[in-house]
Amino acid sequence: MLLPNDTTVAVVDGEKLRLFRNKGVEPRIQLVEEAVAGIQPVNQGSGARHRSTSANPDRWRLEEDDFAASAAAYLNRLMLDGEIVSLFVIADPRTLGELRRHFHDVTRENLIGDLAKDFSGGSIETIEAALARA
Repeated sequence: MLLPNDTTVAVVDGEKLRLFRNKGVEPRIQLVEEAVAGIQPVNQGSGARHRSTSANPDRWRLEEDDFAASAAAYLNRLMLDGEIVSLFVIADPRTLGELRRHFHDVTRENLIGDLAKDFSGGSIETIEAALARA
């Protein structure tokens, strides 16, 4: 994949959000990690409507959904404030689905792609390689 210069890459799981900015000139990808303000889950995920079932087996899963909703709200705010011009999201499939549910229309319009993989603990080199293959 050709990742445009200055694209923000968000790597998310149910507990952590990592942001990177592509400083490479196409076709090279060179990610630089950026600081993320503390994200506090607020009961706004889809988990508020679910009971404990096989889809949401426990409170832990509901907390992850709430974190994903809070991460989406954070990304929406950055997008609306103009701090993010284009966005690529990497998240495990369930978290990615929850993020999509909460993205603002402007965020959706500027989302250049996503990858349903869990790279939250991955190194920058691992993430760059995954993006190059995407």
